[in-house]
Amino acid sequence: MTGAGLRACHGKVRSGFPVMTCSNLLIWRGSLSLERFRSSGKRASGAEVIYKIVASSLWPTRGEPFGGAPVDLADGFIHFSTAAQVVETAARHFAGEDNLLLVAVDPAQLGAALKWEPSRGGDLFPHLYGSLPLSAALWARPLPPGDDGRHDFSSLLA
Repeated sequence: MTGAGLRACHGKVRSGFPVMTCSNLLIWRGSLSLERFRSSGKRASGAEVIYKIVASSLWPTRGEPFGGAPVDLADGFIHFSTAAQVVETAARHFAGEDNLLLVAVDPAQLGAALKWEPSRGGDLFPHLYGSLPLSAALWARPLPPGDDGRHDFSSLLA
């Protein structure tokens, strides 16, 4: 992007990595990273569905927004994963855990509070700086572990 396109951009350094946001596109380390976010989970708005793994006991049962799990509260944002990232997230952080939910979220409803930031291996992960309104949740389904301790996503990410 050059010329007029760059005038609409602004740069920041997040977690030691240079990040530049241009309207709805994110340029990171000099390369357009929008393609990194593409997967089969698209909304009508064109935004990719993002996922939250959460203990079922923490998910709100009434209409109040979800404020985050303890790790989210400690980090200052709610952690999400894309469809391409969520299986590894479950294996790394939730192996063998029972009574979990996988929550699908429409990121288009989260506005500017949703940021894409470098994390594991330099991949960009969605982080929500604020509470998650339940209206943004498309569904919440049980995420059972298999006999090997790995969670079964076969019917959830199809």
